[in-house]
Amino acid sequence: MERPEHDLAAAFSSLIPISESLWELPISYKPGMRVPARIYATESLLKRMDLAVFDQVANVATLPGIVKYAFCMPDGHSGYGFPIGGVAAMDPRSGVISPGGIGFDINCGMRLVTTNLVREQLEPRLPELVEALYRRVPSGVGCRGSLELSAEDFIEVAAKGARWCLERGYATREDLELTEDGGCAAGADPSEVSAEAVARGQDQLGTLGSGNHYLEIQVVKPGHVHDVAAARAFGIDRPDQVVVMFHCGSRGFGHQIASDYLRKFQRVMGPKYGISVDDRELACAPFDSPEGQAYFKAMKCAINMSFANRQVILHRIREVFSEVFAKDPSELGLRTVYDVAHNTAKLETHLVDGKPRELLVHRKGATRALGPGAEGLPGRYRELGQPVILGGSMETGSYLLLGIEKGLQTFFSTAHGSGRTMSRTQAKRLFHGRALADDMRRRGIYVRTGSFAGLAEEAGGAYKSIDEIVDVTARAGISRPIAKFTPIGNIKG
Repeated sequence: MERPEHDLAAAFSSLIPISESLWELPISYKPGMRVPARIYATESLLKRMDLAVFDQVANVATLPGIVKYAFCMPDGHSGYGFPIGGVAAMDPRSGVISPGGIGFDINCGMRLVTTNLVREQLEPRLPELVEALYRRVPSGVGCRGSLELSAEDFIEVAAKGARWCLERGYATREDLELTEDGGCAAGADPSEVSAEAVARGQDQLGTLGSGNHYLEIQVVKPGHVHDVAAARAFGIDRPDQVVVMFHCGSRGFGHQIASDYLRKFQRVMGPKYGISVDDRELACAPFDSPEGQAYFKAMKCAINMSFANRQVILHRIREVFSEVFAKDPSELGLRTVYDVAHNTAKLETHLVDGKPRELLVHRKGATRALGPGAEGLPGRYRELGQPVILGGSMETGSYLLLGIEKGLQTFFSTAHGSGRTMSRTQAKRLFHGRALADDMRRRGIYVRTGSFAGLAEEAGGAYKSIDEIVDVTARAGISRPIAKFTPIGNIKG
């Protein structure tokens, strides 16, 4: 990435405080901005964001067709093109679609699963359970899944998403009901996907991958439920209840699709469509162009693969729990609360200046957070709003939140996790993986990893405070907390 034009002092002097949790960069901050850029953060969080965040969110505000504002969520940090935590809504007739506004790991997302176990029942079996999950759910760079699929089989996965899993006994109808979009993005077209992308993805179904992806066993400590009635509606109804949370995406399949179309867009953007951007990582094409539509259909294939990936992982989790506790998964209460995506672009209808308007909403490291009564919510959650799963660091905790009516201000988008405060290189210099694993076990968190260097990159100290992130989203009115989960077992790639 090119060196930012503005230093940190200039960025801060340009910020206009809208409230204690919202700041605005006016269109005068950077030549070419079509709309202001808005950052959700406390002053403390703002000062810990890297300078590139300000430059990147301002660059997003220059994109053709952007509506109202370019947003950055409180967990924001620098990414490829958009900041991670970036949100932008485009007019689909005059605007663009940009892979940099979606990410390489298309539909990287979260799933939360309840059990009817409590910590006292599980803790004696925790090492056995974590080790069994580590063997059954492959993790790490280049890991392969246990399902042997032909290219034709995998193309069917890309078209059907989690419905493919239901047809083969890896899912229940309830699982699909409680997955965003029913586990399948309509309009996916595998003919727009390269053979190289298929080859990279076809052996990765049911795998975690590496980086910040994880599978975690967590407990709901007494006092960590913020809304008892809402928590009960999601199946969280007892102190020290055990839940399972995992975070992963479309692996090499999504990465290859993003790479393929970034190259295509860089070739046609200027010569064919007369579009110029300040950062080549924001390569884009008009949404209604042949190239834009081809990417949209290919991206949906990666969305579907990711939904299927998380569904197969849940199937393996159910198998392992059943074997360790010698009970049927239904007896153990292993039920999906919700599966939520980040890293997507979706056509949605939102009120803009009081009138309904179809928009293409890019969310890059940001979570959709629909309010009560919204179309697209499972029937059982319609009156409550959309569950939002915020993953924290492996040492601190994670949250279940709810979308609320005021979320319209961000096109019903909110944070997706803690957000990094330091690079992976910095984290490896400050933390030592083996020592960190030992320390976590002394503190009651049994961790299993294939790479101690990778574990060091994910140390809690490399991330922002999840409690602070959640507090900002609540104060800003873009989501509200329901329950906090504390890790006791963790699998890292």
